[in-house]
Amino acid sequence: MNHVLITGASGYLVYQLGCRLSQSLLVTGLDIRPRHDSAFPIVQRDITEPGLADWMAEQAFTQVIHLASVLEPSRDRDRDYRIDVEGTEQLLAACVATGVQHLTITSSGAAYGYHRDNPPWLSETDALRGNEEFSYAWHKRLVEARLAEYRERHPQLRQLVLRPGTVLGRNTHNLITRLFEGKRLIALRGSASPFVFIWDQDVVAIIEQGVREEKTGVYNLAGDGALSLDDIASALGKPIWHLPVALVRLGLQLGQRLKLTPYGPEQLNFLRYRPVLANRALKEEFGFCPSKTSADVLAEYARGLKERRV
Repeated sequence: MNHVLITGASGYLVYQLGCRLSQSLLVTGLDIRPRHDSAFPIVQRDITEPGLADWMAEQAFTQVIHLASVLEPSRDRDRDYRIDVEGTEQLLAACVATGVQHLTITSSGAAYGYHRDNPPWLSETDALRGNEEFSYAWHKRLVEARLAEYRERHPQLRQLVLRPGTVLGRNTHNLITRLFEGKRLIALRGSASPFVFIWDQDVVAIIEQGVREEKTGVYNLAGDGALSLDDIASALGKPIWHLPVALVRLGLQLGQRLKLTPYGPEQLNFLRYRPVLANRALKEEFGFCPSKTSADVLAEYARGLKERRV
């Protein structure tokens, strides 16, 4: 029987994935904060610490699903780099050293970067230009560069690389949703700031299908269609302020200087030039059609938001 390792296994969606896979596969999770009521074993371990390859050799893993990452950049950029980039490098080396046959890893649409000249719709063959000033995008770009090197040097480790857009579900709460949870939305004047959403349950289903069928390749994960911030405000029934870029830049500068926020003016491009992911390859090559469009996903999230406020 295949023995599957899942990193970040205590996370909300990752745990759901582990439960589904463990019904027919031997699954072991790994997390720095394990769940003690888990339906499958979760080992407390940090992928950045030494000894990972020795432990993996003892367990004889055949497949690895690497979902552990820093979802929200912290003030400690070196720490984030150590977890996202160096941790992934150590895991890749351990996979090769211990004979793992198949690796599934989530990257991000952020790896394409936030640039004025991004194509209207980004496909998997477009350049990865994750912005250095935005650590999350930069680290995803660096990780994907390492993955490409491993595909060239170690083809025996077959890779499935997934680049999700904004993952949303009924109970999602993260950096992105904080933009939607206030009394009003804030947009930058002259920027549509389009979002593509992928339903969280579709993400679980895609990874499960990829693991069971041992799919390979690189795929964007996004529902059909894109929504501007005006569309999002309308769907959520909230007003929206369109503020001048210079004013928002000044506010971020002051907030960072006064330590009111970890985000600075470099985050402006995060709102101005969002990458819009095409999903043709996911549907036609991978063989998965998202069950919800971007608009459907937002509506599902809006229902959950309303329920939490009752």
